[in-house]
Parts: sequence; C-alpha cells; structure tokens
Amino acid sequence: MFEIRFTPEAIDDLRTFSTPERKRIMEGIDACLRHEPHLETRNNKALRPNRLAERELRVNRFRVFYDIDEGAAWVKIEAIGHKRGSSLYVRGQEFQL
Repeated sequence: MFEIRFTPEAIDDLRTFSTPERKRIMEGIDACLRHEPHLETRNNKALRPNRLAERELRVNRFRVFYDIDEGAAWVKIEAIGHKRGSSLYVRGQEFQL
C-alpha cells in the first residue's frame, strides 16, 4: 500500500474546489493511487516529461498530477487542476503541460 502525500501547493489547489468536488477528488485518489499508482488505465497515465509531474490521474473533469517513489512506497500529489473544454486550469491559471 502506498502512502499519499500532498505538497503545500496541492493542498491549496484542493481548497479551491467545493466540498462535494473535494470529496470526489479524494475518493478518486484513494481508489486509484493507494494500491497501484503505476498501473496504466484509461484514467491514469504517464505523462511526457514536463515541469509539473510524472503522471496524471483523471477524476471526471479534475486532473491530479503526481509522482511515485516506489522504494519508499509513497505517492506525492504535486497539483490538482480541472479541465474546462480543452483547457487545463491549475491554481486558477490556464496551464500547458
């Protein structure tokens, strides 16, 4: 089982969403990242090299960006954003990966 860790920025990102949205995001994180965070699925994939994170989890319109440390058995949530149309927003700003 992997421990889930949040960066301070990811915690701030989470606070920008409503309570039901936060609950949905946290349920998605727990369901998909706690046991097999490296498993490629339709909603969980590795990203091309970028400045944010190694991987992305899709939870409805939300995107959770994270890194995995297999040796220490933890997942570090780097950022949480949302999609609006084809645009990604992180911390209130449009973001390009």
